[in-house]
Amino acid sequence: MLQAVVATGTAETLPAGDPGERLPVASHWKLVRRRFLRHRLALAGGITVALLYAVVIFADFLAASDPQTINAAHALVPPQRIHLSSAGLYVHPVVRSRNPDTLVIEFVPDPAVRVPVVFFAQGYPYRLFGLFPTDRHLFGTADAKAENTVFLLGTDFLGRDLYSRTVLAIRTSLTIGLLAVLVSLVLGVVFGGLSGYYGGRVDAVIQRIIEILRAIPTIPLWMALAVAIPAGWGVTGVYLAITVIISLIGWTDLGREIRGRVMSLRHEDFVLAAELCGARPRRIIFIHLLPLCTSHIIAATTLALPAMIVSETALSFLGLGLRPPAISLGVLLSAAQSIQSIALYPWLLWPAFPTALAILAFNFMGDGLRDAADPHA
Repeated sequence: MLQAVVATGTAETLPAGDPGERLPVASHWKLVRRRFLRHRLALAGGITVALLYAVVIFADFLAASDPQTINAAHALVPPQRIHLSSAGLYVHPVVRSRNPDTLVIEFVPDPAVRVPVVFFAQGYPYRLFGLFPTDRHLFGTADAKAENTVFLLGTDFLGRDLYSRTVLAIRTSLTIGLLAVLVSLVLGVVFGGLSGYYGGRVDAVIQRIIEILRAIPTIPLWMALAVAIPAGWGVTGVYLAITVIISLIGWTDLGREIRGRVMSLRHEDFVLAAELCGARPRRIIFIHLLPLCTSHIIAATTLALPAMIVSETALSFLGLGLRPPAISLGVLLSAAQSIQSIALYPWLLWPAFPTALAILAFNFMGDGLRDAADPHA
């Protein structure tokens, strides 16, 4: 028979009936990690999420040109092709002309001119990690002239590089989603834990608040809260306000899940033992009960991130969230609201692809974490 149970962060061995025999025992987190690594879709989603947040950290370094620089001469330039030769990478600069038949302005590559594309090129100044001033970027043209900029994804109506703006938009949207999840995580864990442990009137009041928030249609609620933001607030103020708005709406699901989990555990023997030892309710909730919900909280938080990103994108797309000069995925997609714009300038839809990629990656990773954390799986 086993004489002890070990639940540490590393693999341990326990004595069996034979003194010379040792049985290997894996911790809960080690089992979760093994199950997660066997889930191929979840692993691919996790790698994609890691790459997306690498883009968030190195956004300015990855951007090829200043995302706020307006160049009317290069408005609505289609994506450029990068060519490879024995001398290295290069692009053909575009020449603006008017189609004699349709009278539409077109940009035609000039095959007689080659503009070299170099790595670690010099460009607009920024602060790496917000600390170190530098002007080096992953790639760019050798002379760093505005007329020779590389437009990988084309330009928008004001001639701004869509690739650079998309990279900066990923940083904004994913950061808002992460901050909103952290705030909603605190609200959901605190109110869900209190509701599940105390029950009675406390549970009734918290559940009625959750039901009221869930009963209000999402878009009208967004509109009402967004209108409350003063018009004179700057980009930072609106950024924080949007984060708070999304958090106030998004904590209800996690709160109910934590409530149900705590209610199933509050009558266990270890809770009764803690109460008999004189432990206060706050200690029982946050020291004894909530740590047992950690794996569930991680999975629920991961699945909540896509909803936060969609909420920010939808608010900005509808003109209720961030507005220019702020750069987010919703702000970029708002330029492609009309069918005419999509038909004539389809590259304006490029910001939709990182949005869909982030949502799918978070969902795959969240499903994998939820399955891996299930002890009955």
